[in-house]
Amino acid sequence: MRVPVLFTAAVAATLISSPAAQATIRITGDPGGLIAEYTQRFLQARASGEPVVIDGACLSACTLAIAMLPRQQVCMTPRAVLGFHAAWRPTPDGGKATSSMATQAMWDLYPADVRGWITRHGGLTPRMIFLRGRELAAMVPSCGGGPVLTRVSRRPAGGGREGDFAAIRPGQPRARFAVHRLQ
Repeated sequence: MRVPVLFTAAVAATLISSPAAQATIRITGDPGGLIAEYTQRFLQARASGEPVVIDGACLSACTLAIAMLPRQQVCMTPRAVLGFHAAWRPTPDGGKATSSMATQAMWDLYPADVRGWITRHGGLTPRMIFLRGRELAAMVPSCGGGPVLTRVSRRPAGGGREGDFAAIRPGQPRARFAVHRLQ
């Protein structure tokens, strides 16, 4: 399926979805996943105005948070780390092949300062490169005070152990995510 079609489908799904719960989304260790899923999640967050806090690893498709959300809606803590690499697709033999079209689609969404940093660090290749610390703080606002944050966990599809990954609102059909208020 072509990436533009995926983005269009994600936008349509966002427009017909139920009203969002007002909660802060906190990303603490997200390994990434399908671009279309992250596109839909961040379009929903953008539409609802939910704040997104990057408070740990945000890798691969998770980095679309800084590409798709307004600057005032996403922030980072000192623990934030963004990991970038070329998009890939599975091959018939179970391997991975770089997808130049999906890589270009992600590239086009990233802010200019992030694209410049990626270029200076070798570009989007199969090898992961990490943006953190002062370099990241120069591109993504630091989180200040404000509403009580949420702790987020994700149970991998098919069961498995819980870990701190990304989260989106609970209560959506077939949701694999849960949001818990911090005390």
